Amino acid sequence: MLQASDPLDITSLGRRYAAGSLRPAQTVAGILERIARRGDDKVWIHLLPRAELEARAAVLDSRGMDGLPLYGIPFAIKDNIDRAGHPTTAACAEYAYVAKASAAVVEALVQAGAILVGKTNLDQFATGLVGVRSPYGVPGNSFDPSYVPGGSSSGSAVAVAAGLASFSLGTDTAGSGRVPAAFNNLVGLKPTRGLISTRGVVPACRSLDCVSIFALTAADAAVVLRSARGFDAADPFSRRAAPAAHAMPRSFAGCRFGVPRAEQLQFFGNQETPRLFDLFTRKLKELGGEEVRIDFAPFLETARLLYEGPWVAERYVAIRDFIESHPKALHPVTGGIISGAVRHSAIDTFAAYYRLKALRRQTAPVWDTIDILVTPTAGTIYRIAEVEADPLRLNSNLGYYTNYMNLLDLSAIAVPAGFQADGLPFGATFAAPAFADEELCVLGDIAQRAMVKTMGATGLPLPPHSEKEAVQNANSISVAVCGAHMSGLPLNHQLTERGARLARTCRTAPDYRLFALTDFKPPRPGMVRAASGAPIEVEVWDVPAAAFGGFVDGIPAPLGIGTVKLEDGAQVKGFLCEAYAAQGARDITSLGSWRQFIKGGTT
Repeated sequence: MLQASDPLDITSLGRRYAAGSLRPAQTVAGILERIARRGDDKVWIHLLPRAELEARAAVLDSRGMDGLPLYGIPFAIKDNIDRAGHPTTAACAEYAYVAKASAAVVEALVQAGAILVGKTNLDQFATGLVGVRSPYGVPGNSFDPSYVPGGSSSGSAVAVAAGLASFSLGTDTAGSGRVPAAFNNLVGLKPTRGLISTRGVVPACRSLDCVSIFALTAADAAVVLRSARGFDAADPFSRRAAPAAHAMPRSFAGCRFGVPRAEQLQFFGNQETPRLFDLFTRKLKELGGEEVRIDFAPFLETARLLYEGPWVAERYVAIRDFIESHPKALHPVTGGIISGAVRHSAIDTFAAYYRLKALRRQTAPVWDTIDILVTPTAGTIYRIAEVEADPLRLNSNLGYYTNYMNLLDLSAIAVPAGFQADGLPFGATFAAPAFADEELCVLGDIAQRAMVKTMGATGLPLPPHSEKEAVQNANSISVAVCGAHMSGLPLNHQLTERGARLARTCRTAPDYRLFALTDFKPPRPGMVRAASGAPIEVEVWDVPAAAFGGFVDGIPAPLGIGTVKLEDGAQVKGFLCEAYAAQGARDITSLGSWRQFIKGGTT
């Protein structure tokens, strides 16, 4: 059974599922009991029916864990993200509709074995960093309900911090996936723009929007990201994964971390957060990092463009028909912000765009001197009553360190960084150029474990970090396997006994052909790069670097390890076959996978 005090982090649940001491049906029952015990906490706008959750758990119980990296993991989504057959409100009842299809990211997570529990509260139309602009009420901060939970992804953060979900999805245009993480002792991953599809998400600023991930640990955020990401041809803003522009460290040893000049740091009158941020940067130096002071002015100027410039007009475009036909349906503060967009002209838009390009060029050299940028996630936190009395100025203060990220095409992770004397959490953010997401998760994991001992508001300790896992996270090699090394097949033990971990199940780019090499014992496939190919199902395993050489040494000819391109554009090491061996072998490309071939009993 899942007891009230049991941890929900992905590592802990995965270990219990593997040991047979917990089943998805028991997890569902435990989660529903926890939600019922909290009563009307304003976290949820829509919960999936118990019968639907139980049916989903039953499917997983009978299916088993093989090939499902998120097997039985309960999660929540912000209610501006679609789930087929369920309402989406964006925290505006008059806007609500029943989604005909699930958002691409939700479908990917379900395919990876996760269990969607429900849809969470938010600042209406994802406009705000405070979490109080919703007609569905305010989800109280998980440490002190008199304080703001952070927004706009308020319910998503509180659901995870309170132990109602293992992870959740938010959205992040201006900081909505990071500020709530800081205020609830969570990790908030803001991936590179376009890395996770936004198809099926109600837009805020469509050219800037990101789907974000709230998790109890940075390691969990990385696990979710591997299943959530992927190029989506149906999303015009989707991007193929690519290597980061700069080599990224995977530890703080020698890591150059940039910090704004002292006079550019703002804490808005908070007497404790300056000390906490100083302790955080000192800890990074103790871990081997080198602090570099940078000029933060161009980052701040970029931030001001988001709400003071014409990008706010994107918010108007996103709901133009609705706002013009239902002008009184919006929350007063939300309506005021979005309606103000009409004052911007096309001339303003081009002027701001040109200025942004100049600021991007101005900030680019910073990354020649630093590996990551380190700032507070928010300089302070406010009581709900304070925000209601001064909604715009205080909200703006919370975006001081967040609003520039997507305009400058950065990846970022918010991590727990300590507690004030009153018990309220404090958070810091690591930022880097696009596509540094995995490395930021590794650094975030190190920093989180150095600064705090508990997960969210649960009071439960961070899961043990074994030496094997530490080596794997800091120095691992991703390997795509397409045959007998896959989960549940005869040679999978050669991966698991070396401490390898399944990262995700996906497909290659459509550049390969698959052949059945039936003379081998056991039979196995040969994947060959070809001018005319098709996507092939693979599993990507993270192999500890120390064990990689021994693994490769055991691979017999004509197979070998080369570079394999995946469907999302990422490149990993993987099994490839010499072309001569495919001559005369049966071409099974049309089946799409080795599993489909062996299901036919032809081996």
